[in-house]
Amino acid sequence: MEDILRPIYQERASHPNTLGIVIVEKKGSKSPLTDTFDTILFIIVKEADVPLFIKHYTYEENKAAMHIVSERQMKEWLLLGSNRKVTEWLLTGKIVFDRNEYIEKMRTELRDFPFYGRKIKMGIEFAKLIRRYMDGKGFFESRHFLDAYNHVVHSLHHLARLTVIENGFHPEVTVWNQVKQIEPEIFKLYEELVNSEETLEKRLELLFLASEFLIHSRIQVGSGHLLDVLSQKEAWTIQDLQLHEELQYYSVDLTVMIEFLIDKHVISTKSVETKGKGIYHRYYSVKKV
Repeated sequence: MEDILRPIYQERASHPNTLGIVIVEKKGSKSPLTDTFDTILFIIVKEADVPLFIKHYTYEENKAAMHIVSERQMKEWLLLGSNRKVTEWLLTGKIVFDRNEYIEKMRTELRDFPFYGRKIKMGIEFAKLIRRYMDGKGFFESRHFLDAYNHVVHSLHHLARLTVIENGFHPEVTVWNQVKQIEPEIFKLYEELVNSEETLEKRLELLFLASEFLIHSRIQVGSGHLLDVLSQKEAWTIQDLQLHEELQYYSVDLTVMIEFLIDKHVISTKSVETKGKGIYHRYYSVKKV
């Protein structure tokens, strides 16, 4: 189908705003990589009125999708891991246009996976892991087992992604296949949760016990980025932290992560008097060893 799409992408390549164009072909009838489309035309532009513009095409028995994405949106996806297919498109797709080797340079960066970029991604995944784990535990203690199960499955998924990133890889669409090779213990935990013949309550009970240890063992890597930010000042208000450029990516999970790290004696709090009697401002800092 590439020949059919050539006039479309050649027109886009002539725009000075276009940074690179990649074509991704479907790898199999069941592959999730292309969202069931035969071909994906992935176009990165410097700036755009909307962060993502999509068009669908058909030709004979085939269908194709064109995705035009702004550079800013693409970088956000790569940082947050919120659109995992994009990483695979960039790494495995066929480059048909590459202004100043933009995509080649990005591929090199993705393969090298700089440590600081990994640190931010690990922090974001750890925050999501803590949120899901705490919510799941709350539902379990309230005996809402199906809701607890839903959150636990998500928490294991974030734990799996955190483990993959920790080992220097990008989480793929088939993340459990990666985890099976990298850390079989987590894969086995997931299998037992899904396939065990024990009652749901018993499965969840055993999983919370195992998860407690696995989460505790990853506090250092998971909190590294947040602690780096905290160490930049003596003390922070929650508003200061929420407004920090990099911590904004943690979104609503930041507060839960901070409270978890306070409970684990990683972050300390300081009370500062307000004008109101008996009311104090709460400040946060790295706990001094």
